[in-house]
Amino acid sequence: MLLPNGIRHLPGYLDRRQQEALVEAIRAVVAEAPLYTPAMPGTGKEMSVRMTNCGVLGWVTDKQHGYRYQPTHPVTGRPWPAMPPVLLELWANIAGYEKQPEACLVNFYNDDARMGLHQDRDEQDLAAPVLSISLGNTCLFRVGGLNRNDRTLSFKLSSGDIVVLGGEGRLCFHGVDRIHPATSTLLKNGGRINLTLRRVNP
Repeated sequence: MLLPNGIRHLPGYLDRRQQEALVEAIRAVVAEAPLYTPAMPGTGKEMSVRMTNCGVLGWVTDKQHGYRYQPTHPVTGRPWPAMPPVLLELWANIAGYEKQPEACLVNFYNDDARMGLHQDRDEQDLAAPVLSISLGNTCLFRVGGLNRNDRTLSFKLSSGDIVVLGGEGRLCFHGVDRIHPATSTLLKNGGRINLTLRRVNP
């Protein structure tokens, strides 16, 4: 499988013990910054994922103000929890970028959730890669080119896999077509967690 330039797939990068430790760290984040259901700009249609963030900034979206980064949780009004050290370590080992990530978006997918093709382009620093970590059930991940109508390819992401979008592939369209239920025992009640680390400011 030949991925677009700048996109790397690191299958099985995290072993089971590392995955379990990361889930515990994310549970602590969610306890402080609860998952909520975001809405699309303009239409106000609710997304099928629930989300939260950690780090100095968090990515949010709602009907009125659209896609943006802000330092506080849109429901509780509290600052986002600090990013767990394990995530900063993964960034340091994989991203190849001297500045630390400022935001980690936590998306929880139930077995019916999906994510349409989109670009990660709300960041000012597009030189920094995006680092995406999969935990829990396997998903079918789709990636295309720099234009929405470019040819796409799909491949499975399993628990412990990491994908990096950087360089020429930083703005490639990508999404999640479907979740494959009961493909992992990592999360007690099933589903999939995706962690997306991003640098926002230059």
